Amino acid sequence: MLRRTLLISAAALIGAGVSAGTGAFAQENYPTRPITLVVPYAPGGATDIIGRVVAEEVSNTIGQRVIVENRPGAAGSLGAAAVSRADPDGYTLLMGALTSHSINMSLQAKPGFDLKKNFAPITLAGNVGLALVVNPAVEAKSVQELIALAKAQPGKITYASAGAGSPQHLAGEMFNSMAGTKLVHAPYRGSGPAMTDMIGGHVQVMFDTIPSILPHVQGGKLRALGVTTQEPSEFMPGVPTVASQGLDGFEVGSWFGVLAPAGTPESILTKLNQEIVKALKAPKVIEAMRIQGVTPKPGTPEDAARLIDSEMQKWSELIKTTGVKAAE
Repeated sequence: MLRRTLLISAAALIGAGVSAGTGAFAQENYPTRPITLVVPYAPGGATDIIGRVVAEEVSNTIGQRVIVENRPGAAGSLGAAAVSRADPDGYTLLMGALTSHSINMSLQAKPGFDLKKNFAPITLAGNVGLALVVNPAVEAKSVQELIALAKAQPGKITYASAGAGSPQHLAGEMFNSMAGTKLVHAPYRGSGPAMTDMIGGHVQVMFDTIPSILPHVQGGKLRALGVTTQEPSEFMPGVPTVASQGLDGFEVGSWFGVLAPAGTPESILTKLNQEIVKALKAPKVIEAMRIQGVTPKPGTPEDAARLIDSEMQKWSELIKTTGVKAAE
């Protein structure tokens, strides 16, 4: 009986050792099969395009294919939730739209994931700035002139957005909160219809991404009053920041980053950070991102974690104070 017990104990110890050794071997030799990069939006958008060029570049250096899988739905939450439930082995990653995911955490009753608890940040990828524009018929050529006009006509000036709860909507509410104005929100089903009505003069003000706005500003159909980035944008030279025009601290951008499920081994996260940062610095990737109006922002996992903390705090506070609701 004693001999049998000893044999069972020895077998268990050997099994545990083999298991631990196998895990260590798998981490040391990672990756040994293709990696899936989930993009939580439909093909064709900025997140998808960035995800694909990064995936292609990493595939060339990491020794395995990186396959992009589009899983759209619920403003990006469906794809994010799926990755949060994946095995934390480095073979399923998320190309996250960190700003939208941070907003979803406060707006959606059940987003299906917790951005801080369910993910391990790998690196930031880039940032798309927004611009504040008006229809040329609006008698304001600066942010301060728009504020003065809005205060003289409370509830009379309308701002368009891509939909309730969108980053454009939140930018408008942040403007109202910081400037003490009462611009009226007009939600649309996407930026396209909103832009059409902006150009037609049916709405007067709009925040939207610089790439979407730039052609209309260059064509004289819209007037840019400011950009929402910390520094002036290389894509809109000569246009000052909103923050520099009396709204200190006003900053809104669409941040992108790569995340893994929480619990992914540190050695794998380190390797992924090295490979993805290298890809983000490749001339081909930089050019593809510039075409989308994205400023590359590769960095450490700690940089990404700090950005997530900052975005979640900023948007949760704004949503609480303004009472913003998601689209029904």
